[in-house]
Amino acid sequence: MAVFSLERTVPLPPDEAWRRLTRWERHGDTVPLTQVTADPPGPTRPGTVVVARTGAGPLAFDDTMEVTVWRPPRGDAPGRCRLEKRGRVVGGWAEIEVGAGPGGRARVVWREELDVRLLPSFFDGLLARSGRHVFGRTVTHLLRHP
Repeated sequence: MAVFSLERTVPLPPDEAWRRLTRWERHGDTVPLTQVTADPPGPTRPGTVVVARTGAGPLAFDDTMEVTVWRPPRGDAPGRCRLEKRGRVVGGWAEIEVGAGPGGRARVVWREELDVRLLPSFFDGLLARSGRHVFGRTVTHLLRHP
């Protein structure tokens, strides 16, 4: 298992940062050859299934995730979303927390545990660094673009 986390403090109110981070279809914007869908469409809730399909033709695979916790930020209470990875290739979980930061800014914490089933544990460190880089780019992009 590769475990990583990243944090961002951005000049947005927490509810806007939350909205930007949980627009699932936008998560593929910075990951090459990746399209993201959510089912059922519409407002996210526990049980929503998010699928990130990466690759082309027979070399594509799905990162299937189920939303198990959906608690948007309210007032002073931070928001929290947990996605359980249920794919044949990628397992683990991801958590997104968004709350109030200093100076009216939003503080975002993204935690992830990745298990690429075909990859030996010897590669966990490389996978964690790669995940931090890829998801860091994605989070930064999502927070900068409405």
